[in-house]
Amino acid sequence: MINIGIYGSAGRMGQAIEAAIAEAGLGHAGGADQSDDPAALAAKADVLVDFSAPDALEANLDACITARKPVIIGTTGLEERHHFLIDNAAQHIAVLQTGNTSLGVNMLSALVAEAAQRLGEDWDIEILEMHHRHKVDAPSGTALLLGEAAAKARGIDPVTDSERGRDGITGARGRGTIGYASLRGGSVAGDHSVILAAEGESITLSHHAENRGIFARGAVKAAEWIVSHDTGRYEMKDVLGL
Repeated sequence: MINIGIYGSAGRMGQAIEAAIAEAGLGHAGGADQSDDPAALAAKADVLVDFSAPDALEANLDACITARKPVIIGTTGLEERHHFLIDNAAQHIAVLQTGNTSLGVNMLSALVAEAAQRLGEDWDIEILEMHHRHKVDAPSGTALLLGEAAAKARGIDPVTDSERGRDGITGARGRGTIGYASLRGGSVAGDHSVILAAEGESITLSHHAENRGIFARGAVKAAEWIVSHDTGRYEMKDVLGL
């Protein structure tokens, strides 16, 4: 039996992951939050799951590296410097970073990549996401994950070849770009749609999250998977064998 530690244990996702650990019959090594020592938790866990905050990532990664423990990073709102830290950590331990731990969302990502590649740039791609009123980052990590899948499939840059926050007279849509739209309200756990539109037809690929349990179960599955893998950087598609 593996023992899983949770960074960000007091948050909504942290609590959901604790429930998923119990449901899976695995060991819970405890949790750590803003005022706690991440190293103490890393020392007693077999694997860590991090759903804390971007500003806590560096200390959490340092603790995992020192303890030589693998980690699942589900924290969203990450910037380029955070990915640099993750790349560095992956030289010492196994790290799986993802914008979404749902198995369904990651299967959707694979379908989006295939559609984007096969249909080509004559098909515009728009990503629409909606989350609860408390979410602080936009677009969501999941929307960015889907956009990155489409961009990689088409061989374009997911940042420079994107359009966000349209307002006023913006001019015509850029050919070959990926558009994002974010909605916030209520208690929505997460809705994502990828719309591929061409002249006279369109395709919509969607995922609806009914509760946070799906993300928690996916994170626990990823934690079970990564403990037997070597140093390196991984994605949820590796867990699914995609």
